Amino acid sequence: MSEKNSPERLVLFTDAVVAIALTLLVLPLTDIVPELVATHRPPMDAITGHPWQIRSFLLSFLVIGRQWLSHHRLFGNVVTCDTKLITVNMLWLFTVVVLPFPTQMVGVYGTDEFTCLFYIGTVTVKSLCLTGLMALVRKNARSTSVRKPIPSRRWIDSVSSTVTLIAAFLIAAFVPGVRYLALLLLLAPSVITKLASPARDGIHRPHDTEHRTGHAVPPMCFAESIPNRPCRRARVQGRSVQRLTIRFPLRQ
Repeated sequence: MSEKNSPERLVLFTDAVVAIALTLLVLPLTDIVPELVATHRPPMDAITGHPWQIRSFLLSFLVIGRQWLSHHRLFGNVVTCDTKLITVNMLWLFTVVVLPFPTQMVGVYGTDEFTCLFYIGTVTVKSLCLTGLMALVRKNARSTSVRKPIPSRRWIDSVSSTVTLIAAFLIAAFVPGVRYLALLLLLAPSVITKLASPARDGIHRPHDTEHRTGHAVPPMCFAESIPNRPCRRARVQGRSVQRLTIRFPLRQ
């Protein structure tokens, strides 16, 4: 594998940019303390006097952190990266570094219509780029550039989150007075994911294998890996299973 195709440098660069963006989010909050000192205001005003700055910081930190976690899991399966993947990843990083700007605007202008749409729009484009990254990885799932296919649960969650953000942007734009309350729609993707894929990915169930192959899965007996240990057959809830009996000698 050549170094130019390895995703390691891209992942390290991405993690560094995300860390800087998270740091930039808190900088407007650090400017509050000198203002309080200059105006001789009590320390409690740093919290009670700046509610929108604190809310926007927490929301943006949550958005970036959640999407970075999805990005981290996604690139854990990537073996090689091509130009398309790097380009879409750079677009996603662009939205990451831009997000502190509308975050600070929310802290200053609050429920202003343009500020609200600018913030939700940035988050929407950010989610769209991440979904594009996942689509490219899924497209290459059968090639050597991906270790294993992306679970359908993550794909459904990514697509539903993007669609929900688009709906939230439209609601905030055309329904008066809703503003940031439209972001509550982000609670829906988790429900959609559970309904669309009720079985957890990566968990092997014996009856699933029996259904696919037409053969029952034999019960596991650990005595095969432990010599000189009796393996007895028992009945548990109408099923025949193997019971392992291990006897340890008592110390004198």
